[in-house]
Amino acid sequence: MASIEIISLNVGMPKQVQFQQKEISTGIFKTPTNEALYLSSLNFEGDGQGDLIHHGGREKAVCVYPYEHYPFWENELKRPLEYGALGENLTIKGLLETDVCIGDVFKLGKAIVQVSQPRQPCYKLTVRYGLPDMLLKVQQTGYTGFYFRVLEEGVVSKDDELSLLQRQPKEVTISFANRIMHREKDNIEGIKQILEVEELSSNWRKTFLKRLAGTEKDSSERLTGNM
Repeated sequence: MASIEIISLNVGMPKQVQFQQKEISTGIFKTPTNEALYLSSLNFEGDGQGDLIHHGGREKAVCVYPYEHYPFWENELKRPLEYGALGENLTIKGLLETDVCIGDVFKLGKAIVQVSQPRQPCYKLTVRYGLPDMLLKVQQTGYTGFYFRVLEEGVVSKDDELSLLQRQPKEVTISFANRIMHREKDNIEGIKQILEVEELSSNWRKTFLKRLAGTEKDSSERLTGNM
């Protein structure tokens, strides 16, 4: 695996914004910091999520997004983007969804982290940018980013290295998981292959098990914000 560069470390606390004639809380607005921050099992110090049902928690402690996708979104949004633009904690270069596998373990500064699932976009991106089909484009392109759970807490700065310590032997990539979750929903063998990865987050495991059982619920609330 080629060298991985941390371009930016981004944090932000939830704020209240207006959306569809109601007030919502969101942590989508992250800004870069040059400070070294402590990474706990839940998040970076100074960081928070507005919706703890769909974001945050031990299995989604760190949101990671590849800088390589920024030109695509700048073209779609017709504007330059600052680091943290997709609500990510880490803007990185050299590690795409096609490269990283669920269960891979990385050294991140003084912390040790593990890939738990793809980032699953929600309507808060539409709240920030006003592009109604942005979420579908995230899913269709596979430009989702991914989440880390924290195995060992520690201090992290943007000048630290992100280095692979252990490759998950089943090598189920984030890209493959995205494809099965969003585009090949009836691919039973693909679902079973992903479920064989013990390190898969509990939320994604539950979703795939419900899909196999035919009891998966509609995801429109996550995509539109309509309750």
